[in-house]
Amino acid sequence: MTDGRSIEADDDLAGRLALAIGRLNRRMRSSTGGLSHGQLSALSSIARKGPLRPSELAAIEVVAAPTITRIVADLEARGLVERQPDTDDRRSIFVAATDAGVELLLRARSDRARAVVALLAERTPAEVDAIRAALTALEAAANIEPPTAGRESSATDATRPGIR
Repeated sequence: MTDGRSIEADDDLAGRLALAIGRLNRRMRSSTGGLSHGQLSALSSIARKGPLRPSELAAIEVVAAPTITRIVADLEARGLVERQPDTDDRRSIFVAATDAGVELLLRARSDRARAVVALLAERTPAEVDAIRAALTALEAAANIEPPTAGRESSATDATRPGIR
């Protein structure tokens, strides 16, 4: 490689990062309101950007159409989203979050935030500073827009209070 890094070093970084993310996800799994991470992510996208066509949601979530169809069906069966007709194209539908879906999402986010606070409380101040320093790069790698200046990390979307 031209920048002096070896493939082995990149493989080690990737492996360590994957392991750390996996273990952190497992520690926070109980804080998802009873939904899988995929379901919670889709519900969050619908609440923030919806109503959405299933194809739009699949693109946002970077999953195949059959996967998003299954996720939407599961969320709909739980009363967390509802299908709405597309008045411009009767063959298509929109998916929108219900009040119950928004409420569950807010509760799950609050639970996850408490879980992360507990995880951070186990770290030294220097480790927390290192995590904070890496956060922008991690958000970029996950295609997450960081909060804009003047907005707190728990900022709200203008159209859906408490949704980010």
